[in-house]
Amino acid sequence: MSDLKGKVAIVTGGGQGIGKAITLRLAAEGCKVSVFDLQPEAAEATAQEARAKGGEVKVYGVDISDQEAVNKAVAQTEAELGPIWLLVNNAGWDKPAPFLQTDKPLWDKIISINLSGPLYMHKAVLPGMVSRSGGRVVNIASDAARVGTSTEAVYSACKGGMISFTKSIARELARNNVLLNCVCPGPTNTPMMQSVLGTGEQAEKWKDAMVRGIPLKRMGEPEDYAGIVAFLGTSDASYITGQAISVSGGMNMV
Repeated sequence: MSDLKGKVAIVTGGGQGIGKAITLRLAAEGCKVSVFDLQPEAAEATAQEARAKGGEVKVYGVDISDQEAVNKAVAQTEAELGPIWLLVNNAGWDKPAPFLQTDKPLWDKIISINLSGPLYMHKAVLPGMVSRSGGRVVNIASDAARVGTSTEAVYSACKGGMISFTKSIARELARNNVLLNCVCPGPTNTPMMQSVLGTGEQAEKWKDAMVRGIPLKRMGEPEDYAGIVAFLGTSDASYITGQAISVSGGMNMV
């Protein structure tokens, strides 16, 4: 996958979890990586790890639910690193609860981060890709979008919306050689998952129950997703667009 060398990639939420693994992999492949993260201090630690191995990573403190901030950071990235080849919309957030026990303020926050934010990113980045007749977008969705998840109804709706949006824009921009795909993780050992499960005996029971439903008999690790994301950014994936690829240990074979 050496044809990523020297190309510019943006990874949202690239400071920890799946985003960190993606950032490190793209930097190792030779990308100049721009990390957009609401916690720039954590992202800077990831950037330093990549730099120690010869990677080039810049960090921008960005709230992706703020369209003006997104536009500014995208313009700054292109001014400092060059034209954007690959956009990875990875940033996400959820607070699981039964839908009937939630209200609009929580819905609005989940939607602003998981749906509106990625839309702002597409709107800011895609015109440049179209003008250059080339680019790649990988949206990190979720298998929750494909099968539904109890206590994550609004989050699942956002991720389902991202899959539909990705397919629609993939159709619109195929003639411009701008390819868009989704990667759909299953249950994964990330800080967000740990905050959902909590700690203690009950948390271990929930984790064990999830693992029993996965044919490969383990939860995902952040590094399990970095390779497919990098692949989708290369010329090896130049005939793949509009797809939602499940990476879940075989949990959801749909």
